[in-house]
Amino acid sequence: MQVKITTIDKIGEDDRGATHFFDTDRSGQFMIAYRKTGSISGGHYHKGIAPKKNPEQIIIMQGEALLNWKDVRTNETGSVTIQAPAMVEIFPYVWHEVISITNIIVFELNGLEDGRSDTFRL
Repeated sequence: MQVKITTIDKIGEDDRGATHFFDTDRSGQFMIAYRKTGSISGGHYHKGIAPKKNPEQIIIMQGEALLNWKDVRTNETGSVTIQAPAMVEIFPYVWHEVISITNIIVFELNGLEDGRSDTFRL
């Protein structure tokens, strides 16, 4: 498996807005990124050395994004448009980039240290 997109379920909505939920077994440091329309993030892959990069999990909290990916072992490629809210899982050895179709908010279920030891460029 290279990438997995999971819609985040809505459990309710009223005049205040909507409430969604998801499950994760991760804890520790996380990041929130705000990306502008047309910006590109990523452009790398992870080997799964860092536990929180095996797989990498991000949640597109708001907006719409395009995920381009390439398995660096098999050269298989793909693209998928993601509409928030959705969880994205990117598996080891899959090069990936996220292009913001609109302004997006991304919640990363990993910290800076996870990426420092486990980020590789083509």
